[in-house]
Amino acid sequence: MKELQPLNEHVLLDITDEKEEQKTASGIIIPDSVKEKKKIAKVVAISDIENSAISIGDSVLYKEFSGTEAEIEGKKYLLIPYADILAKIVETEAI
Repeated sequence: MKELQPLNEHVLLDITDEKEEQKTASGIIIPDSVKEKKKIAKVVAISDIENSAISIGDSVLYKEFSGTEAEIEGKKYLLIPYADILAKIVETEAI
């Protein structure tokens, strides 16, 4: 089994798409090439970063054109600098 381990203050995100055919309301199939890329992903690994605000398993929002994509054993990953993470997605209770 192969594994990516980020270095130099980088974060590895899982961006594997669910193979789901998308259609418009009128039934037109939307090809993958024009679909908007999601900007939220799950953290899979983190390099050695002091006082990191995120941990493995967190969902984060990241900059749109950031990082390097890689595919290992059928899964797609995005390796981005820690500074390109904009927010952590957290669950809150309704007031």
